[in-house]
Amino acid sequence: MSARKVRVAALQYWVRHVDNWEAFEDQVTSLVEAAKDYRCQMVVFPEFFTVQLLTLGDVKRPMAQQVLDLARQRPRYQDMFIRLAAKHGLYIVGGSIPSRGEDGRLYNDCFLFNPEGAFACQGKLHMTRFEKEDWLLAGRDTFRVFDTALGRIAVTICYDVEFPEVTRGAARAGARILVVPSCTDDRQGFLRVRYCAHARAIENQMYVVHSGTVGTLPAVPAVSLNYGQAAILTPCDFPFSRDGIKAEGTPNQEQIVIGDLDLEALEESMDNGPVLPLKDSIRTPPSVNGPEVVAL
Repeated sequence: MSARKVRVAALQYWVRHVDNWEAFEDQVTSLVEAAKDYRCQMVVFPEFFTVQLLTLGDVKRPMAQQVLDLARQRPRYQDMFIRLAAKHGLYIVGGSIPSRGEDGRLYNDCFLFNPEGAFACQGKLHMTRFEKEDWLLAGRDTFRVFDTALGRIAVTICYDVEFPEVTRGAARAGARILVVPSCTDDRQGFLRVRYCAHARAIENQMYVVHSGTVGTLPAVPAVSLNYGQAAILTPCDFPFSRDGIKAEGTPNQEQIVIGDLDLEALEESMDNGPVLPLKDSIRTPPSVNGPEVVAL
């Protein structure tokens, strides 16, 4: 039985220079503790917030070396979040970190940690040009829906939310919460993610929790600039906020955005709303996927 109301925290995470691992862990821990103080059940970190760890070494080393160094931090990163999730009794979406797969390739992986000390991985499916061309990251092939005590949750990492068929599959598999950890360097990139995230909330009648990086690290080319605004987005229907925005932060400020997800109201909207886009999508004509071409 999933929870009927879920309080979530979406982070506008400030990436800053750190002198050692302990400084990084202190920043992460303080945010998790703050979310727990507000009685949140899940906290969401953004994509690539782990790039802070690149400031521990020579920031001028080649990018290919940087991403390898960051991938080597994955075991320590996992241990940290396993401890924090268990200690505070909440779910943590741990942003993302480069990860070396069993095939030797590098991926951009997000991990979901539960309060019992278990975790699972959702890899990014679609690589941006920077990820492919500069960091030489590959896209994962598997998309998952996580069945949790909070309900079914799916994760689309940044660019992945711009592909509607991915989220539609998750919604049909029962996902009612979509988590979107992102890292964008300018307003245009941010808005691509934000607009698509809200579209996914409307067309699939689900909640979307969007977390992003903010701040600057001029010495690290991968994240020299960040533009971010965390938000909790809803369908556009009477049980929800007028504009479909449950909560949102002030752009480019370090902040925690908190909101309550009413899953009972969501199910009611899915059954009796003025429009039923998820249910109606089942009868979408085949020609939508393979359009008929008509000469005029």
